[in-house]
Amino acid sequence: MTGIVSVGVYIPRMRMERAAIARAHAWMSPRAGAPQGFRSFPSWDEDAITMAVEASRRVAANPEAVHAFYLASTTLPFADLQNSAIVTDALRLPRRITAIDIAGSRRCATSALITALKSQDAAIVVASDAPAGKPASSQELAFGAGAAAVRIGRQDVIAVCLASESRSDFFPDSFRASNEQFDYSWEERWIRDQGYLRLVPECAAAALQAAGVEPAAVAHFIMPAPQVGVAAAVAKRLGVSPQACAPSQSETTGFAGAAAPFLSLAEVLERAEPEQVVLLLAFGQGVDALVLRTTPLLAERRARIGFTKAVDDRIDDSSYLRMLSFQGSIELEWGMRAEKEVKTALTEQYRSLPQLGAFNAGKCGKCGTIQFPQLSYCVNPTCNAPASGFTNVSLVDEPARVFTFTADWLSYHAAPPLYVGFVQFANGARVLMEIVDVGPNGLESGLPLKMVYRIKDHDKLRDYKRYFWKATPVTVAPQRRQQ
Repeated sequence: MTGIVSVGVYIPRMRMERAAIARAHAWMSPRAGAPQGFRSFPSWDEDAITMAVEASRRVAANPEAVHAFYLASTTLPFADLQNSAIVTDALRLPRRITAIDIAGSRRCATSALITALKSQDAAIVVASDAPAGKPASSQELAFGAGAAAVRIGRQDVIAVCLASESRSDFFPDSFRASNEQFDYSWEERWIRDQGYLRLVPECAAAALQAAGVEPAAVAHFIMPAPQVGVAAAVAKRLGVSPQACAPSQSETTGFAGAAAPFLSLAEVLERAEPEQVVLLLAFGQGVDALVLRTTPLLAERRARIGFTKAVDDRIDDSSYLRMLSFQGSIELEWGMRAEKEVKTALTEQYRSLPQLGAFNAGKCGKCGTIQFPQLSYCVNPTCNAPASGFTNVSLVDEPARVFTFTADWLSYHAAPPLYVGFVQFANGARVLMEIVDVGPNGLESGLPLKMVYRIKDHDKLRDYKRYFWKATPVTVAPQRRQQ
């Protein structure tokens, strides 16, 4: 039976202290008490595409077996350029694959999942989102960012879908025009009473009936919402046990838009037991409901999901202006060095895709030297064999360490200082790279690194982003970053 084979999670390391946000607005919007917890936010070089790559990498083993790829998000960077094609290129998925962008609603990820399950094709469905709240709004405190990928297949299934139901309803609880940055939301009580409590129970009850499952038999109830207490109210109306409600991600990551249902599903599957029923719901201009049942294989596969690891891999931050700068909500004076032209030559970019997307180094067929970028001849001065004898070797998953580095405060960088250094790969390659998410302890020679897919540069005049791989510490010490 076709079902969920694996789940992968990515949450940006940057976490903003909610109390710091409240302090920044206390002069105009005082609060009775300091809001608790942290919310995740993307670094300047992260967006829905880069997060989708990172989450999908965790489920993209044996890429030749994948037939379809769905990218679900409400914050895709391109309106007329296929975002999913960028992701599949970075993942080294076959060119024959069907790649689809799905957007327009916070339930677009569950809609994609239902479609993929019905098609019964081997597929990856990834939800990646970074909704932004207007400064001083309740959304700014509630929202977060993250991505989760679900792989669909027929072998090694950890959860099967017993039934699914969908309802379409033009209920404009929130909206964002295509040329706007922030969502506009209506009054919360109206959304709760006329939206969630009216629309969700009918769809969820129909899914449970189709699956032949009584509400009391639901072991895990998932319905992420930016409003506090809505999920518990819906569960009560359905007759689902309060103990079944999945914990809110509000104090760890925040509400991650279209990615929120998948992130909660990852959290549940990481602790669920075999043969338990999971009710997964998503709300947004209608409702999606999926009734899942875990399989005995989950017990040995849950450790691979990585939700808890992603939550714990963090850099705590209290610099509110940094978050505003990263999301483009404040314009800072960076000096003349920031005026450098970064127009991308699309012809050259296309010719270089075999090297850039998959980070393919060339291995000399004569002497075995591995080099990136691949030049016309082997860089080994005693060899100089032509590139026609090279074979591609991807550096994406190759173990690496810091060889040399410098912290540059003079060059323009959106998150100073700019860390650049030579990265020594275990297979012998040595590449000059940008190193990101360094954390408060800085770098040192020999520090283990891993590769992450990020925005290389942003041509703001034409609003074109160019992507490439960067290095980052494998782990960041959990010390608080100071302003």
